Amino acid sequence: MNRYDRLMHRISIGENILIDGATGTEIEQRGVPQLNNAWNGGGALSHPEILRTVHMDYIREGAEIVISNTFATHRHALRDAGVEDQFEALNRCGVELAIEARELMQTPDVLVAGGMSYWAWSGNWQDSERLRPAAEEQALILARAGADFLMLEMMVDIDRMLVTLEAAQLSSLPVWVGLSCVPDASGNMMLKRGEPLADALRALQDKNVAFLNIMHTEVEDIEACLDIVDHHWAGPIGVYAHSASWSGQVGQFDVTIPPEDYTAFAESWLSRGVKVVGGCCGLGVDHIKSLKTLF
Repeated sequence: MNRYDRLMHRISIGENILIDGATGTEIEQRGVPQLNNAWNGGGALSHPEILRTVHMDYIREGAEIVISNTFATHRHALRDAGVEDQFEALNRCGVELAIEARELMQTPDVLVAGGMSYWAWSGNWQDSERLRPAAEEQALILARAGADFLMLEMMVDIDRMLVTLEAAQLSSLPVWVGLSCVPDASGNMMLKRGEPLADALRALQDKNVAFLNIMHTEVEDIEACLDIVDHHWAGPIGVYAHSASWSGQVGQFDVTIPPEDYTAFAESWLSRGVKVVGGCCGLGVDHIKSLKTLF
């Protein structure tokens, strides 16, 4: 049984799993410069030692899953940033640095998830015809670099979500899907680009999705999302919320929720059946250290 199968077995018998916190905002706060239109995606090449250390810090505090810093290294983001020629290297090194962190920490059962998204900081959203081959290529690079599974992050509309999922599944790795949600004016939970969360969940049924996460969603909105998930999803569920604001692409962390308060929210999520908990933007090493007290 490989490390992924062992993890899923533990989840199936009722164990809860701690995932890491934010990587992009964490390396930003440690001095890694942004790429214009590709956020913090350049860290694997510009500051590999900082990125490796962030992964090690999360593992030290108990994270059993770390996500590669490849959320912002899809081809069209790097093209918009003027560094498309680094596409293969950034994705490969993003996974390799997480694996190096696992080895240095001597924690062979820690899983490395290859992060994938299609977010467009420039507003240059790709249609399916262009998105699909680039996502297929990224998924294969992440798989060949040694990722244990793929983590789709900030899926914010249904069509692109399904295209990215189908592309990722061609890697033959298990795929987890992360949905990012906001309430509309009436308080209904929607994907960030306006489609109902319930419709996204229905679209994922029978798509061989190994695990569903609500992620990069405001802490206070998670319960409402879980209410909908409970009615439309029968598989395992995870949560890694965010707590930060932005001025352009620059993170603002003065409103970040304190670790002990985030842990109190997480305790409630776990009590209703969530199996994996971690943090997204703004939630760093101290938050994971606090979450560990629940496991």
